[in-house]
Amino acid sequence: MLRRAMRFLLFTLLVLMAGAAFAQAPLLPPITAPSAISPTLPNQAAAPAPAAAQPTPQDAPVTFTADEVQYDQNAALVVARGRVEAFQGGRVLRADELTYNRNTGVATARGNVQLIEADGQVFFAESAVLENQMRDGVLEGLRGYLLQNGRIAATGARRTDGSIFDLSRVVYSVCDPCKDDPLAPPLWQLRARTATLDRTEQQVRYRGASLDMAGVPVIWLPYFQHPDGSAARQSGFLSPSFGITKYLGGFIETPYYWAIDGSKELVLRPTTSTSVAPNLGVDYRQRFNSGEVEVLSSIGHLDGSDGTQEGFAGHIFAKGRFALDETWRAGFDANRASSEQYLRIYRYGSQRVLPTTVFTEGFWGSEGFARFDGRAYQGLRSTDDISRIPLVLPNIYADWESPEDSLGGRFTVDTWNFAVFRGTGTSTRRASSRLGYALPRMDDLGGIWTLRAQSDVAAYDFEDINLAPNFAPGASSGQSTAANLRAALDWRMPFLRDGGDWGRQVIEPRIQLVTGPMTGSQYRIPNEDSIVFDFTDANLFSLNRFTGRDRQEGGTRADMALRGAWFLPEDRQVEALVGRSFRVQEDGGPFYPYSGLEKRASDYVSRLSFRPASWLDLTGRARRDGETLAARAYDISATVRPVDDTSFTLGYLQAPPTPYLNPYAQREEVAVGATQRFGLWRFGAFGRQNVELNRPVSVGLSALYEDECFIFETRFIKRYAEDPATNNLYPGATVLLFRFGFKTIGDVGLRAL
Repeated sequence: MLRRAMRFLLFTLLVLMAGAAFAQAPLLPPITAPSAISPTLPNQAAAPAPAAAQPTPQDAPVTFTADEVQYDQNAALVVARGRVEAFQGGRVLRADELTYNRNTGVATARGNVQLIEADGQVFFAESAVLENQMRDGVLEGLRGYLLQNGRIAATGARRTDGSIFDLSRVVYSVCDPCKDDPLAPPLWQLRARTATLDRTEQQVRYRGASLDMAGVPVIWLPYFQHPDGSAARQSGFLSPSFGITKYLGGFIETPYYWAIDGSKELVLRPTTSTSVAPNLGVDYRQRFNSGEVEVLSSIGHLDGSDGTQEGFAGHIFAKGRFALDETWRAGFDANRASSEQYLRIYRYGSQRVLPTTVFTEGFWGSEGFARFDGRAYQGLRSTDDISRIPLVLPNIYADWESPEDSLGGRFTVDTWNFAVFRGTGTSTRRASSRLGYALPRMDDLGGIWTLRAQSDVAAYDFEDINLAPNFAPGASSGQSTAANLRAALDWRMPFLRDGGDWGRQVIEPRIQLVTGPMTGSQYRIPNEDSIVFDFTDANLFSLNRFTGRDRQEGGTRADMALRGAWFLPEDRQVEALVGRSFRVQEDGGPFYPYSGLEKRASDYVSRLSFRPASWLDLTGRARRDGETLAARAYDISATVRPVDDTSFTLGYLQAPPTPYLNPYAQREEVAVGATQRFGLWRFGAFGRQNVELNRPVSVGLSALYEDECFIFETRFIKRYAEDPATNNLYPGATVLLFRFGFKTIGDVGLRAL
């Protein structure tokens, strides 16, 4: 039943491969015979074969060794018998008997004939007759080991003009023989009535071919062509992909690869379908001595159905990287598209926003870094207000870290300046700098003390700040400045215990005192880089716990945490941390509700890493209300491996609502996944459920088979996407993919949904 199903699928999916000339699919290097033999004296030692493969001139001399050599002067015949080995450059010819006619130039090899090429390929034949300085010849009962594990067999072969090799009754495969039954047919093999290896064009052409699976023909190919594998890159058709989607209907993509020269290449990807106009994708890549450029683009036509805008459409994704010298490099990322629907319909991905960046940056080891860039963004949905999308030009950042001073401390200094322009909304120019210092010390009891200080200075020029979220009434345009100074004394004491066979235990209390002036109201300061805030154990001890510079934390506070760890043998361990922050003043910064820092006593933050055995890993972060201990946020993941080749993953995410994001709602999701390996098969499944909305987010299944010669892969993915606040659908998809890969000759894919 499995074989019958495989035959049906392969016949359906591969019928379009007939007549295709696949590029970049190395297969059969050219088969060549030794050139004209110039025998040495019977007792002359043979020259050793070279270690590396080198081109062999056609007129290079040939030496050979044998157990017995006879020379018939009247007939001009040289006859060598018994373990005959003839060498020419990197080639070796072996046979039981070799006869060479010096008058006709015909050499005949019989019995266990072997041709060993300089690149490692080995050919076997029952007999071989070679002439015309070995440029022409006939071999009977040919078998060969090719590059990339290839195996070939033919009843006969003829070589013409030193570059054309015609084979009859050919069988080719890269599959290893079955260990239990070496005579059983391989998983797949390519059969042909005749085949031609063209060394000049570096191509292999088959006529009257069929593709067999487990010895059963599944597809017939009147003509088939692919590169012979001797060239790293070669122009030609790539493997097609085809299938059925909701928007395209039935479609087929037949890409063509053009190796322009040694540094440039182009791929044309025409797609034709039954429901929409044809689409042409163009991929271009070029390498330079100092960098590279890649451009992925397309052009098509939308008919206006499914809410799309009628007319010509397209996209371009381009990037470049260039080294200016040993310190500086420059680059760009340019991304533009007609719409999100266009990208989704023609399978170029589904993206909400496309960024474009031009930059130059410099690196000075671990001490300094500088970057200058400009940024533009494109919103792809019809609901986007284009006038509110920012243009950032310029954006300048630089930092430097000093060497260690005489006290053991280090200074850091940086500057971050930018200009943000909007047609509607706040436009901002900012110049800011930060100076920091850290001095670590260890006392006689093992306690680690760290003195840290940080100062921030920023100047702003803005327009229309009243159009920003949470604006100050009456404010519109103007200038403002902001400064902040934070100093901290951090102490932690790791208590260590060596438990011998029970491993090592660590208990580490940590306290940090932070002080600085109150920051006051910050509503007249534009907020471009500190909108999203997440209070976790990762930023519990940060001097300023906002992500950027536009919002500053002030006042005096104490940060406390207790960390415990138990490191057991066999890589088993458990580590936990719980911490909290206490502020002296009521107001320490513009922290919004549910942020965890809106009160004088913060929420509790915690972290857990648990590995009791090699088959279980548990990691998680949590935040609970400082008064009621009610859950505010969770991020938990677990991996279970009950047996080898089996694993399960579980995850739970709970996040509080965040201002400025629409919809304003709590996020709560559960995710599960599993993988299983059976020999050469690997299966996977995953799912994600929105607990708050009681509906799935996404589900998926996958299966992969891979051995030395064949790949079969299938994936099913379904995404559920609906905005509960507006009931508007946004990009979601159901995808069913199949991929059949025949190593060295090409692969083919099918998208069913």
